[in-house]
Amino acid sequence: MLLITSFTFNAFQENTYIIQNDDKKCWIIDPGMYEPSEINTLTAFISKNNLLPQAIINTHAHLDHIFGVQALIDAYNIPFGIHEKELPVLKAATTAGMLWGFPMDIIPQPTLFIKEGNPITMGEDQVEVRFVPGHSPGSILFYHAKGNWVIGGDVLFAGGIGRTDLPGGSYETLFNSIRTQVFTLPDKTTVHAGHGASTTVGYEKQYNPFLNP
Repeated sequence: MLLITSFTFNAFQENTYIIQNDDKKCWIIDPGMYEPSEINTLTAFISKNNLLPQAIINTHAHLDHIFGVQALIDAYNIPFGIHEKELPVLKAATTAGMLWGFPMDIIPQPTLFIKEGNPITMGEDQVEVRFVPGHSPGSILFYHAKGNWVIGGDVLFAGGIGRTDLPGGSYETLFNSIRTQVFTLPDKTTVHAGHGASTTVGYEKQYNPFLNP
């Protein structure tokens, strides 16, 4: 069984997730720690629970989702993975940091590419990878059917959707991604988003004002 623990970090109130299995191995998804105290919060949790980090796997590479990547690479010597189409967004992080007032001295470099249709496996557990561009060109989500949950980054929020006015964004593409890749999941699926509270696929199908005008 996979257990999810969530944290909210940085000025953008970004949600970072740790997914652990019964053997104490874990993935870290979208580490957004910017301040040293935030890095300490996450690493202290890992240490306290005797977790064994296996990889950093990101839904996308916008600034607020990668702040803490390099610190985790340095601490645990683990791989960092994104979708290959997200490389331009990652490479633009220095410029984005200057624009938003959050300078980044080191931009982490991916050591693996995550591709839709290729499940990610940790022990006997695995998650499905789906391609959901629109918020960014290489956005992906992680779906665990056995646990009835999905971690979707900034694709779908409780009562909202990801912004599409950033480079590489497209409302039409995002709308199609949600309809074909998120709303095709069972209604009871819990959606753990990149910002804000969790929701369910069924609730957003019925009530999300951006998708039900």
